[in-house]
Amino acid sequence: MTPPSPPVDVLTDLDVLRAAATDRSGWPVTNPAGVLRPRDVSEVQRLLAWAHDTGTPVIARGAGSGLAAGAVGVTGALVLDLSGLDRILDLDADEQLARVEPGVITAELDAAASVHGLMYAPDPGSVGISTIGGNIATNAGGLRGAKYGVTRDHVLALDVVLADGTLIHVGRDTIKGVTGYDLVGLFTGSEGTLGVIVGATLRLIPRPVRTVTAAAYFPDIAAAARAVTAITRSGARPAVLEILDGPTLGAIDALEGTTLRDRGDALLVIQTDGFGAEEELGVITSAIAPLVTHVETATDPAGSEALLFARRRALPALEALGRTLIEDIAVPRRRLAEAVERIEAIAREEGVRVFVFGHAGDGNLHPIIVTERGPVDAPVRPQALAAADRIFALALELGGTITAEHGVGRLKRAWAERELGRDVHVLQLRLKGMFDPLGILNPGSSV
Repeated sequence: MTPPSPPVDVLTDLDVLRAAATDRSGWPVTNPAGVLRPRDVSEVQRLLAWAHDTGTPVIARGAGSGLAAGAVGVTGALVLDLSGLDRILDLDADEQLARVEPGVITAELDAAASVHGLMYAPDPGSVGISTIGGNIATNAGGLRGAKYGVTRDHVLALDVVLADGTLIHVGRDTIKGVTGYDLVGLFTGSEGTLGVIVGATLRLIPRPVRTVTAAAYFPDIAAAARAVTAITRSGARPAVLEILDGPTLGAIDALEGTTLRDRGDALLVIQTDGFGAEEELGVITSAIAPLVTHVETATDPAGSEALLFARRRALPALEALGRTLIEDIAVPRRRLAEAVERIEAIAREEGVRVFVFGHAGDGNLHPIIVTERGPVDAPVRPQALAAADRIFALALELGGTITAEHGVGRLKRAWAERELGRDVHVLQLRLKGMFDPLGILNPGSSV
């Protein structure tokens, strides 16, 4: 008997397949068998029921802005493009929550919340293009993570379609609630391996009445890392605390025509907010005064955005230099200085260029390995791969993690067991088997 066809048209145009085969990780291109674009949740249910019956692998995908090859093409798989499910279903200003479909762009939700004096706090670097569903799937972080945490801290409830097409609702619309296991937390960060997120109830918070910003320059990255410790000890809690090394500043200067590196060989971008924003920033600038070479401050939105400019242009500046391997580790904040110094040593020893920036407020560093530009499907230089492996090993040695916010995907799957330990890794595989016994959801990704 001929197996039934999918309940939605399968797109097989070569341009569509190639677009669904890649993300920003540099993972080798493998075209999927087809792309599906459901128009509503019921179509997602029917698609997954069909995939379960036929044993067809399915990869859920949002904007394709991922950095760990978590939602890229796999031979024989169908990509489930959820970007068309992009409605903000409800924005409740009194309860300070929003109900959204997974294809809503993160910045658009924040803009809609701002009309009511509210804010959606997670602020990944891809905020202007990434989707809420993708952010939830990877538990994305971002610039405001130092104070407001990551995506998981703002997800109250989820609508999820399981591997066999069953639609479930987990969580609740209240801030508190402990009935049953925390399935919201389990699905958040699961990278589409346990179910497909088709709806979310998200927590909003009051938009700060004031925001002030400082750009503090230092003689080197190690001094900037020591300043992070000084800020932590000061008792202040910045909303944004970003770090950039000298080579990254030089790359921004080359792209934008700025002179950032003339002011110092490392930069901390610091932002405080709320009723005591100016006072809190004063505490911070006093704490780091012995270490800085230059400080600029701004108390108005335009000035603050100008000081944030360097951090927002860091990755585009490095991408302009060549092919980028965008890594994502986190270490205890007290070990930031050691981490960046040893990353510099790894770069020298492997003969590759490594640029470092990241979210210093929560110990999250992005060592970016830049190699010569070439065809998109060209293999990565062995020296670059060796440097990446050594950086992952360093993160674990220092008591950290191989991924703080980008996810494991396919890029770091081989490292997952090393970080988790065998017993925990086996437990995670058992959980995967319970939710997806046929292994059709995003095969080859995450654990």
